[in-house]
Amino acid sequence: MISNGTKAKISASFAVLSWSTVATAFKLALEHLTHFELLLIASSTSLLIFAMILTFQHRWKSLISIDIAQYGYFALLGLLNPVLYYLILFKSYSLLPAQIAQPINYMWPIFLTVFLAIFTHRSIPNRKYLGLIISLGGVIIISIGSTKIGNFNLSGIGIFFAALSAVLWSVYWMVTNRNKGKIDANVALFLCFLFGTLYLLIMACFIGIHTLTTVGVLSGMYVGCFEMGIPFVAFGYAISKTDNPALINQMCYLSPFISLFFISVILHEPIVMTTYLGLGMIIAGIVFNQYATKS
Repeated sequence: MISNGTKAKISASFAVLSWSTVATAFKLALEHLTHFELLLIASSTSLLIFAMILTFQHRWKSLISIDIAQYGYFALLGLLNPVLYYLILFKSYSLLPAQIAQPINYMWPIFLTVFLAIFTHRSIPNRKYLGLIISLGGVIIISIGSTKIGNFNLSGIGIFFAALSAVLWSVYWMVTNRNKGKIDANVALFLCFLFGTLYLLIMACFIGIHTLTTVGVLSGMYVGCFEMGIPFVAFGYAISKTDNPALINQMCYLSPFISLFFISVILHEPIVMTTYLGLGMIIAGIVFNQYATKS
């Protein structure tokens, strides 16, 4: 019989591997879809996945116990994620090489540190400023090094959108963490994507969509499955089964490095040394602030 610890590691490994492929999947999908069309297909796919999970877990009755105020909360949360967050994230990928957009988006724990200090009125320990500076230095190095990627001209707007996506994800994490445990995690994801998909369908009536190709639809569905849907459920399962949550969380730090392998092999982007150095600095700053500054 497989132990809970082994199940947790297998599940977390699946989630990490899935997230490692999505930067490449974003770029491939955006060759056939606009960033809005990609999100519409991906969000609809994720909604279907979460609906199937609720059916399998017999959780539909949980929706009855949710009051109007909580539905209003998820209506607003769905506007943040998936709508605003992924529209901005996909737009950044359409403007930047994957090896630039992905590490900058991964800076969200740095923004989270700042926001928690602001909104919880807790000062940032002096030692944590070192971690912030290290991570920000990594972003600068990545941005400078991007000029060596072929004949690519760095998009300032693309970098802004990548950083803004990290800001939005940190806000989403902070908001959802305050309500953690009040509602089942899979029910919460279903409601977020239910409202988010409804918003996107309404927007489609005004924006319109182009003629969709089979490749475009399948690539959008892949993003919905392996970025927004299944990995979050798998990672949540891993956390619930493990007796060492720190190890499971640390496994996530492998994802951006594995992602560079897929970016290089599949997208044929020449990975410059500054990308490795900058990404290493971003992760080092996050890890330093998360562990080295604890009393």
